[in-house]
Amino acid sequence: MAAYFSEDKITEIKNQVDILDIVSESVLMKKAGRNYVGLCPFHSEKTPSFSVSPDKQIFYCFGCGEGGNVFSFLMKMEGLSFPETARQLARRYGIDIPSRSLTPAQKQRMSQKERMLAINRIAAEFYQGYLFKNKAGGLARDYFVKRGITKETCQGFGLGYAPEGWEHLSRFLMMKRIPLEPAEQTGLLIAGKQKKGFYDRFRNRIIFPIHDAGGQVIGFGGRVMDDALPKYLNSPESPVYNKSNSLYGLHRARRACREADSVYIVEGYFDLIRLHQSNIKNAVATLGTALTEAHIRILKGYARKAVLVFDSDTAGIRAAHRSIDLFMKADMDAKVMVLPQGHDPDTFLAEYGYDEFMRYTDNASGMMRFLISAAIEEHGLSIEGKIRILKQMQQPLTAIGDHVARSLYVKELAERIGVDEAAVIEKIRIQALEGDGRRPAFPRQIGDSKGSNGGLLQTKGVRLERQIVVMMLQFPEIIPEIDRSGLIEFFENVTLKSICKTIFRHQAQSVSEIINAMEDKAEQSLAAGLAMGENIWDRDGCLKLISQFETSQSRKGDDLLKQIKSAEDNKDHVLLLELLKKRQMQVTQSH
Repeated sequence: MAAYFSEDKITEIKNQVDILDIVSESVLMKKAGRNYVGLCPFHSEKTPSFSVSPDKQIFYCFGCGEGGNVFSFLMKMEGLSFPETARQLARRYGIDIPSRSLTPAQKQRMSQKERMLAINRIAAEFYQGYLFKNKAGGLARDYFVKRGITKETCQGFGLGYAPEGWEHLSRFLMMKRIPLEPAEQTGLLIAGKQKKGFYDRFRNRIIFPIHDAGGQVIGFGGRVMDDALPKYLNSPESPVYNKSNSLYGLHRARRACREADSVYIVEGYFDLIRLHQSNIKNAVATLGTALTEAHIRILKGYARKAVLVFDSDTAGIRAAHRSIDLFMKADMDAKVMVLPQGHDPDTFLAEYGYDEFMRYTDNASGMMRFLISAAIEEHGLSIEGKIRILKQMQQPLTAIGDHVARSLYVKELAERIGVDEAAVIEKIRIQALEGDGRRPAFPRQIGDSKGSNGGLLQTKGVRLERQIVVMMLQFPEIIPEIDRSGLIEFFENVTLKSICKTIFRHQAQSVSEIINAMEDKAEQSLAAGLAMGENIWDRDGCLKLISQFETSQSRKGDDLLKQIKSAEDNKDHVLLLELLKKRQMQVTQSH
């Protein structure tokens, strides 16, 4: 925890934030008893194993073992530090964290990401100011009018204009006493030759700020207003911007995607902006890259269905081929919408409007049907064409995990190209045998020695220790008695013992606050998993478990005495010395 956040301020943030609200922005959650469940955003799965407890303000995934509180979730989800997470939540909930309380040394410790995000925000305001308030932005304003993009849309997306010239932004940042090196790291500036000074990356271009899901500016796209090349210039990847994990417009589309339970996926800035302006707000765009597993995992948190709006050319078909395996693995329903030749979503909506676009949506093909039709159109139904079609459909059909669905698509392909189903099945079998041999990951149990939770062993003694920790987290009334008894000193497992000590130090606080006090991420996840579940404890049950543990320790003592006597009888002096040391430790701990 950063020193410049007071405990009172962290407590204020915790008291106002609801973990379910935060998680629900990226994971589709459904009520299950007192908890909520959904598909884990941290690993691919088809059956929900990710659980959130609003009562305890914690989350845990029974599939991959990730767990913690709202701070842990955002830190893992968005790659933030604790101070960044606290600041983001404070801004969102209107909690004041006054900068005047920071000393110069503390300001220096602000993370690289925070500085970069702050500079991006300032740059976005700079570009937008040039578009709307500066005479030099007149050409860009006229360009948007020509493209049919309204002023309200420009303002909503924070669109801007980078003026002609080499040093407009760099001089502006210097006037504000902002160091230029972080601006170079974001890609806004480029170092001159021999590292002498900096010049602006974006010049005489309209600017598209790129936001993360929380609305922070993480990068920029710039487009020329004539036929100059390159047409588009984008921010390079940086500690705050990764295009394989980012989707343009997601911060504005999240709620609409959740309400419609579907999302349109397009490829360009103007395509996305046109959809939103046409009141199709459940839409996002990729950022110059093919769809990735991370993209689909993010989108699945908001919607169960996707419509990919591709061009009908070869590149569009290749994009569908690349995507189908990802959608199949994520068990997400996807359709492909093909617009008339020569049109993209921007030009189509500008010419034909909302109703015609919706008609094309209704006629969109499922991904497999689209690929079958595209293969037939490309290769024809000659003998050579059928052979090429079968080869092209091998991998997509193999990717279908549902055996019934695969059987139905095999039948459809066989009927449409006029070959025997057995021939199609044989092609799939060959593809499966030639595959990369990947095996699905199996969920870990809480306490799996191979998991990321501290290397817990599945011995009877450690199972008892784990149950005591569960009892302390779910029935905190018993904590003082366990603390006084000193029984955790007999714990074999160091991770469980460490968790207990943290619980003792913070026993007056909530489970979420106890987890927050743990510095080790594995301990946080394990504690969240052990705390998850209904409170089934009462005082009698707790006392019985304590008694059971004490009895097990007595038996261990008796067993040790027997081993000592045996070592004496056998004159095994080395073993005898080890056993006597162990006995001495037991006696010391018992006192």
